[in-house]
Amino acid sequence: MGILTNIVAAEEEEFADIGESPHPLDEWSGIERRGIDIAKMAILHSLLTGDEYEQALYQCEPVYIGGEGVLVLRMAEEVVEKLAEMDEEALEQVAYELSATEAFELENWDPAEVEDMILSLAELAQIAESQGQTLFVWMHPLLT
Repeated sequence: MGILTNIVAAEEEEFADIGESPHPLDEWSGIERRGIDIAKMAILHSLLTGDEYEQALYQCEPVYIGGEGVLVLRMAEEVVEKLAEMDEEALEQVAYELSATEAFELENWDPAEVEDMILSLAELAQIAESQGQTLFVWMHPLLT
C-alpha cells in the first residue's frame, strides 16, 4: 500500500492540527514524498543516532492517529539536531547508507532520490531549529 508523507516544521502543540489537515504543506513548511513509512523513519533514526532499530521504532510511535489511517509522528529531537548540523558530505553518506537498506532496496528507490530527500530534510531541520520548532511526519495511506 502506498503512503503519502508530508514532513513539516511546526510548533510542538500543533501535532493534532497537522493530523486533521488534509494537506499539511498548505499550512506549514515542509517536504512531500511517497512511500515513507514508520519503518523507514525508524531506519533513518537508527542511522543518525546509533540507536538499535527496535529502540528507534519505539521513538517513532505516532503522537496522533486520525481518520482514514492518518498518522502523525514526532521526529526525535536528536534526529532533528543531527540533520541540522551535518555537512553535505555527511548527509550524502547517510543517504547512501539509507538507500542500501532492505526497506529502500525492496521498493527500488533511486539513490539520487534518497539523497535529495535527506538534503531537503536537513534544510527543513535547520529551519525548524532556527525557529524553535520540531519536525512532524504526517502519513496518509489513501492519498497516494
